[in-house]
Amino acid sequence: MKRLSIIAMVVAFLIISASAFAAQIKVDVNGMVCSFCAQGIEKKFKSDPAVEKVDVDLTKKTVLLTTRDGKTLSEADIRKRITDAGFKVEKVEYQ
Repeated sequence: MKRLSIIAMVVAFLIISASAFAAQIKVDVNGMVCSFCAQGIEKKFKSDPAVEKVDVDLTKKTVLLTTRDGKTLSEADIRKRITDAGFKVEKVEYQ
């Protein structure tokens, strides 16, 4: 019985840990000035199955990417997509 309790606790811990793995990635972007800029960047990430949500803030010049549980994006991939959209990445911060 004791062994079953320990196994149950380990399984519960793993499930909780996996569901808490969704990450937010904040990207400071230079050159975004209008809603068309925002749409261009959103388009680069929305079709990615790892990305759950894309929030572009033109005032702060940031892009906040929310990944799906257990998924992530590499900094190199983020930089390439934004550069391909015509903008300059200043900083990438995983939160």
